[in-house]
Amino acid sequence: MISKDFTWFVKNYKKLFNKYGSCFLAIKNAKVIGVYSSYVEGVKETQKTEKIGTFIIQQTGRDKSCYTNYISSMCF
Repeated sequence: MISKDFTWFVKNYKKLFNKYGSCFLAIKNAKVIGVYSSYVEGVKETQKTEKIGTFIIQQTGRDKSCYTNYISSMCF
């Protein structure tokens, strides 16, 4: 379920950013269920009505760097 929500988020990223601007979106079942100014606020408020693990909080911004992490491992 959560991976489907992330896929929906990425697919609709431009529309979401145009509608909501820079923020943190609570998403469940491919729907925005909350809009917040911080990740922490998003989790705290959304958990009041939804079970942890059933929704995602995703940041929106001007480009994909808001939702992309690069993890590197240096082996010597």
